Amino acid sequence: MCTPSSRASAARSEIADGNFRDKHYQMGTILLAVGIPMALEGPVNTYMRAGKLFPGEHVYAGVGVVALWAFAASLVPEMQKGKEWARYGHMGANAVTFGLFAYYQIPTGLGIADRKSTRLNSSHLC
Repeated sequence: MCTPSSRASAARSEIADGNFRDKHYQMGTILLAVGIPMALEGPVNTYMRAGKLFPGEHVYAGVGVVALWAFAASLVPEMQKGKEWARYGHMGANAVTFGLFAYYQIPTGLGIADRKSTRLNSSHLC
């Protein structure tokens, strides 16, 4: 007889056999290796071009995203020891990170890119 707990057990076995933890770890490593330098490059580029920074939601959300990435990554050793609180903290931090990125970074980043491309296009018209 197929009970809900036996289906859940079978699903857990399938997930464990899929080596998803290692794939998740590799993707997280790539995200950190690319994301953190990009988060540093933005303000450095702005300062080099304009001679000042423009604090606003995009910058503050970016700082929040990078801080939460660091927090989530810092929980990995505790998760490897089987600590459930670390797992929930890791998932929570990444959920908030996704929210910050989707709600602030994407729309404000597109607005910044649009303003830059408009300035570039209008300066080439003369």
